[in-house]
Amino acid sequence: MSLPANAPVVVGVDNSAQSMTAVRLAAHEAAAHRRTLRIVHAFNWVADPDTPLEGELRAPAEHLLNEAANTATEAAPELRLSCALIEGPALTTLLRESGSAALMVLGDGGLSGQTAVPIEALSVQVAARAGCSVLVVRESSPPSGPVLVGIDCGVGTETALGFAFDAASWRETELVALRIWEADNPAQEPDHSVADELDSALVPWRRKYPDVRVVPRVRSGDSKQILIDESRSAEVVVVSMRGEQPSRSMLGALSQALLYHSPTPVVIVRTPHGLYVQA
Repeated sequence: MSLPANAPVVVGVDNSAQSMTAVRLAAHEAAAHRRTLRIVHAFNWVADPDTPLEGELRAPAEHLLNEAANTATEAAPELRLSCALIEGPALTTLLRESGSAALMVLGDGGLSGQTAVPIEALSVQVAARAGCSVLVVRESSPPSGPVLVGIDCGVGTETALGFAFDAASWRETELVALRIWEADNPAQEPDHSVADELDSALVPWRRKYPDVRVVPRVRSGDSKQILIDESRSAEVVVVSMRGEQPSRSMLGALSQALLYHSPTPVVIVRTPHGLYVQA
């Protein structure tokens, strides 16, 4: 399934500390690709006579959208944007929005500060099941640095490389392409064929993006820890889904490790699957 030319970048906002950072990064993504930014806030109206009137509940939500719109315009003054206040659960709303989005952006909900693994976290569920790629943002804007892409030369490699090269190109930064080799003996050096495989995967993308300086890197050891360590100096880290179906199980161990432990924004890249496209 290919993306329509008018597919927006969608950013989900709430009252969390990460939301305005997410809006800024989403605005830059939308502006770089000449796409509209769609700012979405999901709100559940409570039908209870003891609660405030709907208008009193709605006002703070509208204020949040106005703040997000002002933040986006400050980040990218030429940006086209729209705002939507949608009644319904946040997860359902964001998954539905992902069906027509080029990219979904949202805050991590404090994931990187968690000691346990909150599988039910909104950002984890959206990243696992969305109909498009998902950028999960931390509270603070990332410092300038390379784009880091972790690849295994398997399913999803081309999708991840395409996103990563594009991201490095419009950011005008270098791309670090990381291939991790897990050997039985951690001291064992990677086989030469691993580096050759990585180089072969990069060839067509180097031709398409001659402006991007590429740093191929092969490391041996624990893949999760290496990827987290490498991400600390990156502006954004890109990894692919473990598969193409919208199932939580398809969010692999590497993706989850990055979401929970990397201080850097993480992009979980997937080919659009069309499940949430509205008729």
